[in-house]
Amino acid sequence: MSAAAGFIIFRQLAEKPIQYLLLQTSYGQHHWTPPKGHLDPGESPIQAAERETKEEAGLDKNDFDYYDKFVEKTTYNVKGEPKDVYYYLGRLRNAEKQIDLSDEHQALSWANLKEACDLVKHENMQVILKKAEEFIKNDSKQ
Repeated sequence: MSAAAGFIIFRQLAEKPIQYLLLQTSYGQHHWTPPKGHLDPGESPIQAAERETKEEAGLDKNDFDYYDKFVEKTTYNVKGEPKDVYYYLGRLRNAEKQIDLSDEHQALSWANLKEACDLVKHENMQVILKKAEEFIKNDSKQ
């Protein structure tokens, strides 16, 4: 079984809805996802998520606050084989920080929940984004 991990990066500008960072791949179906990628040998999911977010979006782990109480795992089939994907949650510290795309991606979007769900298409990713939104809103009330 293969595994991948990534960060759902969000920002919140004054008086605006929460926005999620989505990247559009420059290969295949040109699908939209948060920054994510395969685990390297010996790497934990959180280490892979940090590395992939740096490689794909230019965001170092010091650029965002990590919400360690949020982790979502989804499993789906890729070419007939199951794949586990772990998603963590991070709030961008500087909402205006520039995102530096890797060659693996051709575009980026800062999207509110509805826009993000429309872009990602896959129901399992839509569910995870909705859980992230609920977590963020509940966390901010504490």
